[in-house]
Amino acid sequence: MTFEPKGIIPAMVTPLTSDGKINVESLRKLTNHLIDGGVHGLFPVGSQGEFYALTFEEKKRTIEVVVEEARGRVPVYAGTGAITTREAISLTKMAESAGASAVSVVTPFFIRPTEAELMEYYVAIAKATRLPILLYNNVARTGVNISADFVVRASKVDNIVGVKDSSGDMTLTAEYIRRAGETFSVLAGRDTLIYGTLCYGGKGAIAATANVAPKMIVEIYEAFKAGDMKRSLDAQFRLAPLRLAFDLGTFPVVIKEALTLIGIEAGPGIAPVGAMKPEARAELKDVLKNMGLLK
Repeated sequence: MTFEPKGIIPAMVTPLTSDGKINVESLRKLTNHLIDGGVHGLFPVGSQGEFYALTFEEKKRTIEVVVEEARGRVPVYAGTGAITTREAISLTKMAESAGASAVSVVTPFFIRPTEAELMEYYVAIAKATRLPILLYNNVARTGVNISADFVVRASKVDNIVGVKDSSGDMTLTAEYIRRAGETFSVLAGRDTLIYGTLCYGGKGAIAATANVAPKMIVEIYEAFKAGDMKRSLDAQFRLAPLRLAFDLGTFPVVIKEALTLIGIEAGPGIAPVGAMKPEARAELKDVLKNMGLLK
């Protein structure tokens, strides 16, 4: 398979109306905001997109709107992971029918499959679709860690083309890159480690902060590719305060609130996630101002 995941791919929020429905108008606005910011792909219905709280029909509608609004300008990577293999296959087939370019499949969560069971999970999904597949390692959220040995074995499956690594463990990220080889795309999933991942030979990042600051994150990547390491690192450092601000509220509400502050109505988080406290919102507003994202 020749599809190469690369560049900056925002892990999109799912904008909601005040009564909890998909805000299609805001989702279209967000899609264009990101493409205008120079991103290299879009990733709806991932962790930042509250996939765990959306119904099948809500996921389908979200993916369809993003694909339609993107109009082929950038690839769309849909999140289709689930606890069970049968649900992940169902979601992956839906994403393929909806026009997604690729899928990102997080490991099962709540349960703790063995590596053999985890391989069966990914192979079964791969056999059920013609789409390229990204593994997604997010051990802090799922309790399941994808080892370097596992990535090497999975990389031999024809349409498993890369991995998003949100472990925050640069040694593990580096081992994915070193051992899986040049044709396998390793993408940073921790926004503070984009520059480091690129230095090791990674192909880019799937980044939640790119919802709010797409141009800044694209600069990390584009400057690096142009050989301007200082400008790339400077952009990485300028981005850091926004990623560190995630602690101001319950995930994933901080980025939704930040988007609303810059003029894209993202709506509330899905209960039980609540709004940020006023003092935390004021602190977030200062972060955005200091980054030049808010006047």
